[in-house]
Amino acid sequence: MARNRNTDISGKLFGSTTVGAVWQKGRAIEGYDSKVWRYDICGKPMKFSEYGNTNSENGWEVDHIKPVAKAGTDDLGNLQSLQWDNNRKKGDTHPWNCA
Repeated sequence: MARNRNTDISGKLFGSTTVGAVWQKGRAIEGYDSKVWRYDICGKPMKFSEYGNTNSENGWEVDHIKPVAKAGTDDLGNLQSLQWDNNRKKGDTHPWNCA
């Protein structure tokens, strides 16, 4: 059975502690509250309150840098905040870049 997007290896939603820690890994946007707004690695703006919202241009997800499908883990070092559309483009590609 396929694992849902934005979930850990076991298919469960990430807890608030993990979500908060991954949010902190996004790049702060100068002049904006970093608790509310950050950039993903591709430079797309994300809004904290839009976590998991794929109907919002600023929605974002917790992404496995090395995908679970390729033996990636839930270790914080393997997780990043990624705007949801960029996460779809990335899919299970590893390594991946925004270009």
